[in-house]
Amino acid sequence: MNDPELMTLVLLGLAAACAGWIDAVVGGGGLVQLPALMVAFPHAAPAQLLATNKLGSICGTSVSSATYLRRVKPDLRTALPLAGFAFAGSVTGAAVASHIPRSAFNPIILVVLVCVGAYTLLKPSMGQLENLRHAGTRRHYGTAAAIGLGVGFYDGALGPGTGSFFVFALVSLLGYRFLEASAKAKLANFATNLASLVVFIPAGAVMWKVGLVLGLANLAGGYIGARTAVSKGAGFVRVVFVLVVGAFVVKIGYDTAHQFGLV
Repeated sequence: MNDPELMTLVLLGLAAACAGWIDAVVGGGGLVQLPALMVAFPHAAPAQLLATNKLGSICGTSVSSATYLRRVKPDLRTALPLAGFAFAGSVTGAAVASHIPRSAFNPIILVVLVCVGAYTLLKPSMGQLENLRHAGTRRHYGTAAAIGLGVGFYDGALGPGTGSFFVFALVSLLGYRFLEASAKAKLANFATNLASLVVFIPAGAVMWKVGLVLGLANLAGGYIGARTAVSKGAGFVRVVFVLVVGAFVVKIGYDTAHQFGLV
């Protein structure tokens, strides 16, 4: 790969800052950052794009995780099994990704996203107030671990919308408010990003110069986004969640229609 031009790096940095903000608030920054990389480097190998995207993302998730830990103080008895099993799931997903037909993913993801968005819109009170299920029990922590394993596997195998899926699962299955769910989701997303890099770095897939530019910009966006979410509260996070899921539905819906020759 030739060294990218300065303007390319600047534009990628702006995209990464926006992605970091979205990721910190509700997840889904990959909707912005990964397509930007694909446009900037149309001839790069998929592994290079995914690896470089993960390097940028982990910088943002590290600072937003630290901000949430300091300001929201999420219960680590739930957050740690969620993150630990997310790491294991992501490594497993990355290992089996090449054996899964990619043509099957877009239709499945589209159906899931439509269901997630519709469920959130039809239940406006969801995530506004905390209503924990099985709090303090093995069932509660076991459910968190199962969420981590399942969504982590998905992130390792494919990835779009991982943060949003973490948030939705924590709100709908365990009864957290959107703000607390976002705090725990950031810790889990940091773990899945780290797991991916454990696979990609030894393989030499990371474009380091680009990844470090993305990382710095993503870090700034993640810091601002986490502070914004904490100050605005659960209602704000819910609105951003619905908008991000809607954007995913539009993008993946178009990709699916294109895949089947409808557009």
